[in-house]
Amino acid sequence: MSREFLDQSVDELIEKLDLNEKISLLAGVDWWNTVKIDRFNIPSVRMSDGPNGVRGSSQFLSTPTQCIPSATSLAATFDTELIGKVGAFLAEEAKTKSSTTLLAPTCNIQRNPLGGRAFESFSEDPHLSGSIAAAYVNGLQSNGVGAAIKHFVCNDQEHERLSADSVVSDRALREIYLYPFMLAQRDARPWAYMTSYGRMQGTHCSEKPELLRGILRGEWKFDGLVMSDCLLASRMCRFGTYSVDTALNAGLDLEMPGPTKWRAPPLVSHQLFVKKITHATIDERARSLLNFVQKLARVSPDVVYGDGEERTRDTPESRAFNRRVAAEGMVLLKNSNNVLPLSSARKIAVIGPNAKGRVISGGGSAHLKANYIVSPWNGIVEGAPEGVQITHAIGCYAHKSLPALDDKMTTESGQPGWDCTFHNQDTEGNVADKVIAHYVLKSTDAVFCDSLPADITPNWTVRFKGILKVDRTAPFEFGLTVAGQAKLWINDELKLFSYTKLKPGEIFYEQRSEEEKTTINLTANEPVRISVEYSNTLPPDSDGKRSRPAFIGVLRLGGCEIINSDQAIQDAASLAKESDAAVLVVGLTHEWESESYDRTTLALPGRQDELIKQVAAANPNTVVVLQSGSAISMPWLGSVAGLVQAWYSGNEVGNAIADVLFGKVNPSGKMPLSFPKRIEDIPAYPNLRAENGKIHYREDLFVGYKHYQAKGIEPLIPFGFGLSYTTFRYSDLKITSTAQDAGDASAFGVEVSVTVTNTGNVEGSEAVQLYIGLPESEVTHPKLQLKAFAKARNLAPGASKTLKLQLNKYAVSFWDVDNSHWLAEKGTYRVVVGSSSVDFKFEDKFTLGKSFTWSGL
Repeated sequence: MSREFLDQSVDELIEKLDLNEKISLLAGVDWWNTVKIDRFNIPSVRMSDGPNGVRGSSQFLSTPTQCIPSATSLAATFDTELIGKVGAFLAEEAKTKSSTTLLAPTCNIQRNPLGGRAFESFSEDPHLSGSIAAAYVNGLQSNGVGAAIKHFVCNDQEHERLSADSVVSDRALREIYLYPFMLAQRDARPWAYMTSYGRMQGTHCSEKPELLRGILRGEWKFDGLVMSDCLLASRMCRFGTYSVDTALNAGLDLEMPGPTKWRAPPLVSHQLFVKKITHATIDERARSLLNFVQKLARVSPDVVYGDGEERTRDTPESRAFNRRVAAEGMVLLKNSNNVLPLSSARKIAVIGPNAKGRVISGGGSAHLKANYIVSPWNGIVEGAPEGVQITHAIGCYAHKSLPALDDKMTTESGQPGWDCTFHNQDTEGNVADKVIAHYVLKSTDAVFCDSLPADITPNWTVRFKGILKVDRTAPFEFGLTVAGQAKLWINDELKLFSYTKLKPGEIFYEQRSEEEKTTINLTANEPVRISVEYSNTLPPDSDGKRSRPAFIGVLRLGGCEIINSDQAIQDAASLAKESDAAVLVVGLTHEWESESYDRTTLALPGRQDELIKQVAAANPNTVVVLQSGSAISMPWLGSVAGLVQAWYSGNEVGNAIADVLFGKVNPSGKMPLSFPKRIEDIPAYPNLRAENGKIHYREDLFVGYKHYQAKGIEPLIPFGFGLSYTTFRYSDLKITSTAQDAGDASAFGVEVSVTVTNTGNVEGSEAVQLYIGLPESEVTHPKLQLKAFAKARNLAPGASKTLKLQLNKYAVSFWDVDNSHWLAEKGTYRVVVGSSSVDFKFEDKFTLGKSFTWSGL
């Protein structure tokens, strides 16, 4: 395609395009690509998920990619400079997938830690969320890839997310939920916004003119692309565009994914004819899309006009970077008697369901196919000092579905994976023997929503064949889940027949059935023939008629050895007793924290809590490494010696854990959210689900640590908390004010400086946090609010660094509901500097002599 589009005037193009061409631009052509128009050399641009790695454009034939740590891990660094580099890293990843827009970052608030996508959001605090988001966006866009920041706004839970109405006050909306987007807009100017699925204050966000035209384009002067959310929910396809005229008039430029459901030329033309929309509105929406495409084509022409191929980038430098980012986000939460780092232990027991697991991210649109995974076990074995003996016990299981058999299957020729062949069906459901496509899949979890053979019939069959070997003689349980129908043969004997027993499940956007299981005795190292025949046709209806094809085909084969759970816990405790130290790697997985459903409890799944208690009773040097994207309860916290919050840490999780455990990295992460002691202490409790179609945000401004401070409730783990292998002293707090009496928002400024000294024996980094308390008035405010932070990096023992934290009008203002603007009231403002939301080192104050107001950014 010619590149003359790069230099064309978009306004002139709008004049030349015919109506159908303009309309065609307003929806995607498929899941990830915009429409191209050859007549004017307008190219298509490709988008890709997601926030912790670039998956590419195929679910079925995913190109392996780098998986970076989850958003909560990134925010735990309290390091905007590092997150800017993360954004730049992701830009290069996107380009290798021929993508120029990343559907990220997720900038919603962790209002409720049980929210299914809490791991995707940075923090419970709007200032930290917005600051990290801005750094992420700047890193992406400065390297030629656009950010589609999401989900605008109030997508803070998964329950009834397509329809539920977020009932939130104007103050909370402005000061909590819009605030991080506002900071990102001010400091990074994202090139695109993705709207939420749900409603806010009565109207779907993609149809709300007050939000899209009023706040985003009007107040904040956004001039980029607004697109709809575009994934799956329920047992049928659903998208975040809900109308023709309402969404167009509200300011929704692009309906995704394609092909269009709402913006077909006949539908839009009819709306024009009856004057529900105008030609000027169509032109405005098309102009936004063309400006967006042209910007991407100009900054990344080699990608937009490239070959469209998707590749995997894997270098020693990228691995080292991921390893560093993962370690920087880990938080040391407990270290009794300096049990960490494990410098003196000569025999270490590594225990837990996640120890040898492949836990790298949460589920849903954040989940991806990693090009490699370093498990905690492999990282600890490789990272242990010479001469240290590492032993293992699983202790218990904690999976929701039986684990995929990805690392246990080979083809008959010995390749990793299993053979997959596609076959057409005739109108009677008979399967043809002819193979129309053949692949070797390295995963036993397949999603058939794209990249299907071109000549495939509406109803089709896939046959899978592979060889399974296990390393222990034991009973083995297999599990099959599908969206469609399937049969499983083991050594040519039919063992599962799922044609008539399907029950809806919640995994994969509620597309998959509940798991059907069978048990077989397997012998160590003896080859077992595995065959599966899958059909994309749903089971017959109750009247016996043949059903329609599944909207998305899904097949997942899992399995694991059956263990005696009591004996497994006892064996783990015995192993721990014989060791110098025990490391328990426990937590959640992408099946427990995922898009499309919320958690129902803070408790760890399975018998993990019991396992931790028994191991800790057997060995006083027990260290827990917790993998989760958000809060869990810890009934065992008082009995363990060490605790490391490892989040979801991507490809390099095992190496990063080992770096922290053995002291190669001195942990410096701080908690980006509070962990409650019990579910009743969650600020949003009991309003954790939609009721009668509404989500009541009754905690209002008091989200996270603001709730605990206001109610006098002690959290399990406070916001901002994190230990180190060294110690720090804060000194020389100074406050310098400028124009404090001018009554001018743009002129207002306060600089707070503080010196941090490393008073310990090893190099370390410390994140300093500054909280502001607004003057007492007739308006209720949180006691303290984070308004600045900075990191003293890599301080050698005895070294000092003076940090300067800048405060502007945002730090002293609140939303004046009566007058619909920001207001800073004259009076005395508290300045509290500390290492967490409960550990304050200094408190001072400054005075604002005159009130001022402001609007916009």
